[in-house]
Amino acid sequence: MLKLQTELEGKQACFGMMKSEFGKQGFCLGGNWDYHTGYFDSILHREGGETIYIRIPFKVLSGELDHFDTSIEFQVPYVIKHIVNIGLDRDESSLVSASVNQFQTPLDKDGTIHNKNKWEEAGEQVVQKLLKCI
Repeated sequence: MLKLQTELEGKQACFGMMKSEFGKQGFCLGGNWDYHTGYFDSILHREGGETIYIRIPFKVLSGELDHFDTSIEFQVPYVIKHIVNIGLDRDESSLVSASVNQFQTPLDKDGTIHNKNKWEEAGEQVVQKLLKCI
């Protein structure tokens, strides 16, 4: 994980407006949200089974996350890398597993990021664009 040094941390905004504006920039609300915290995620790079994401975490100041007018405050954005197995499962539990869960567990959900300066700079450039939406 690479933490990014930006001016985003501490900025406050309306959740619904940010979801709309960030969506125009290729971000979506990450799946691990609850009513007090959440993430906006976007892909920076994908090749084979490796994906580098930029994640914009935030906390809820007032309201509930699934409401448009909820007030949020941004936390420190960061870049992460996930590595997934793009091959087929070949063990005896594959058929049972596939009927329950079509997605494989990542081989490395927080993979080592090579060329850190490149991805820090790419992430910081994306955040600069997002700051114009706030």
